[in-house]
Amino acid sequence: MEHLTIHDPGAGPSSAGPHQQQQGGPQQQQQAPAPQGMPIVPQLPPQMFTTAAQLLDLTDKKLMVVLRDGRKLMGVLRSWDQFANLVLQDSIERVYAGHLYTDIQRGVFLVRGENVLLLGEIDLDKDDYVPEPYRHASSEEVFAIRKEETEARKKKDSKRQRKLKAMGFDAEHSGEAIF
Repeated sequence: MEHLTIHDPGAGPSSAGPHQQQQGGPQQQQQAPAPQGMPIVPQLPPQMFTTAAQLLDLTDKKLMVVLRDGRKLMGVLRSWDQFANLVLQDSIERVYAGHLYTDIQRGVFLVRGENVLLLGEIDLDKDDYVPEPYRHASSEEVFAIRKEETEARKKKDSKRQRKLKAMGFDAEHSGEAIF
């Protein structure tokens, strides 16, 4: 990734963003003349917008969003704000267990920006492709396997904590968020 400053020119022949170039071709950005005695303030080039403004190019596209709690959502990005809060339309939550997965319809979904761990556009040409070990299953089947996996993980963690405590380590509050 480039390390640019506000003094670097914008990308290409124009300092207009890519969304402006697609709509009406390259446009030269005009700076208004400064009043007499006032300095000209340079405009920020588009590469300096590294916050929620980059979501502009993803608007109306199908995205996959991974949340901090591990949930995976897929839907069409309809709206967003300066805090990267997202509105997904026609969204589904994909739940995995073992080599199975199921999709749960969620409809319109509001995601708080601070909960987004990962965000990416879905290639619509490969949207229906499912890698070899995975297969679609009913919700009941996936949730039953997921429950078994959760119980097995809890038993394993409990056993690990007992061993650590026997060695003198205090396992209190390990892996938990205390508020």
